[in-house]
Amino acid sequence: MKSLQLQAVMIDLDGTMVDTIGDFEVALNRALTDLQVPPASRALIERSIGKGSEHLIRTVLGHQLAQAGVPVDASEVEALFTPVWTRYEHHYLAINGEFSQVFPGVMEGLAQLKAMGLPLACLTNKPLSFTRPLMASKGLAPYFAQVFGGDSFERKKPDPLPLLKTCEALQSSPARTLMVGDSSNDAQAANAAGCPVVLMTYGYNHGEPIRNTPARAWLDSMAQLGDLLEGREVVR
Repeated sequence: MKSLQLQAVMIDLDGTMVDTIGDFEVALNRALTDLQVPPASRALIERSIGKGSEHLIRTVLGHQLAQAGVPVDASEVEALFTPVWTRYEHHYLAINGEFSQVFPGVMEGLAQLKAMGLPLACLTNKPLSFTRPLMASKGLAPYFAQVFGGDSFERKKPDPLPLLKTCEALQSSPARTLMVGDSSNDAQAANAAGCPVVLMTYGYNHGEPIRNTPARAWLDSMAQLGDLLEGREVVR
């Protein structure tokens, strides 16, 4: 990894820096309840995280309607999407961060990257209106020169566009800009953008083992990033 001579680092948020499954579960199930849709299981919500709030809501909504015996087609889901999204946004903003916590090792990893002089960008598919307050409340915001959400660009990860635009903002070359994430979305976007990628083993990867996704490395803690980038052996 040292041979990459990194110029900057991009880091995902949900499942990489913050365990936000509790926030998703509470906000989404309150929204579903408001619309008389049965609440979803945590396992379903976790499998559906990663491709943006719109994808999460559509996936969970379709599943819950089918489970309730409602004939489901795309038009039925779309008819309910906007009212569910409106209630979801209301509830999420009300509880943002209340049921989440920073993963162990994240603050140490960020401090290491800062000490190495690497500019950092948070790049997430989470709406920016959710992202900024969460980062501020968890003490993450001061480490980041740039913050981009799922609504910052025309397309979301796994499309490479957000990574390429973030590299432009960081004034770094994609080949020398590391993507740190927790899912195949992050890896797919990084590969398409020409960025090296490191994946965390504890996040949300649609129910699939993250080590099945090719990456430069798989880490159990962001506190291992400093050793990895300095070319030291990572203790697993």
